[in-house]
Amino acid sequence: MVQHVEQNLQLMTKRAVKAENSATKLKQENALLQVQLKNYKTENEALRSGQSASLAMVKQNADLALQNLLRVITSSQASIKQLVSGAESLQLVADLLKSIDRISEVSEDGK
Repeated sequence: MVQHVEQNLQLMTKRAVKAENSATKLKQENALLQVQLKNYKTENEALRSGQSASLAMVKQNADLALQNLLRVITSSQASIKQLVSGAESLQLVADLLKSIDRISEVSEDGK
């Protein structure tokens, strides 16, 4: 009976040592996972701040593109006005040339 108790005690001691070893390994793994979690959180925050910076850069580029587009529109409107004015002037010259042609025909007939 004493021998049986001693065997059970040895078996329980082996189980306790094994459990302690498992607990130690799990604590080490937990510590490693905590470090990884901290690193991932840091990386996540860095990515978020980078994303905010990227969004700010996109907004800045969009604003710059809008300013350039408005400048081109203003310039093109002025060019279109000049073109229309030039076309009107050319139409006036064409009308004058037609009138001169008629005037010279009338003068020849009147002789």
